[in-house]
Amino acid sequence: MHAKKRRSGFVILVEDNRQNAQATGEYLESQGYTVDYAYDGITGLHLASSNDYDAIVLDGMLPGMDGLEVCRRLRGEHKVSAPILMLTGRNTLDDKVAGLDTGADDYLCKPFDLRELEARLRTLIRRERRQVSREILTVGDLTFDTGTLSVSRAEQELTLSPIGLRLLAILMRESPRVVSRSRLEREVWGESLPDSDTLRSHLYILRRAIDKPFEKPLMHTLPTAGYRLADLSPASKPATPKASGSTLATA
Repeated sequence: MHAKKRRSGFVILVEDNRQNAQATGEYLESQGYTVDYAYDGITGLHLASSNDYDAIVLDGMLPGMDGLEVCRRLRGEHKVSAPILMLTGRNTLDDKVAGLDTGADDYLCKPFDLRELEARLRTLIRRERRQVSREILTVGDLTFDTGTLSVSRAEQELTLSPIGLRLLAILMRESPRVVSRSRLEREVWGESLPDSDTLRSHLYILRRAIDKPFEKPLMHTLPTAGYRLADLSPASKPATPKASGSTLATA
């Protein structure tokens, strides 16, 4: 493992093509990152679950264990919360949803520009480090504690990805107002905007988590306008944020 001082961030690059890994790693190091390497899925899983990385760059196609399974295990049994940027040679919406569904925060299709890779990493790391004020948000029977990052609906615990949590917080704070697509993208990804399928994929996964198991939908799409999270029943009330001090402060 590298011992040099972290500047931009400490990342692991899990990529079986050593030439590509070397070129990517050298570029990231030139931008101030400290980089660890793994050339197969099993080694990547071991290192990523054993060390405190600021972000994980994970190729989807790996020997030993593919990237989807590595991601699934990191988020599941190992409870790793570091942002995961998935690299994929597949460009269909189903493939992208599959990657996000296993717990990836973002994806980048090959071939990619190294500057875009670094911009995506920088955005993910900055978002992870950002201080968050604790609130208890409620919309209908949906509750989100932004301090503990716990989400429940009808007293049933729900599991969401980091970007899913971020989208949910925005929609719940604005409930019952409509939030535009451009605002969601800007608040989650900043200046490094993703391709057109990324937000749609994350919202699909979010909707499936908070609505599919329940009778009454809370997420609503308004064509050309945006998205709204609201309990539209007659007796419903808007979201009620309750400030509870400042928590989750990270370096």
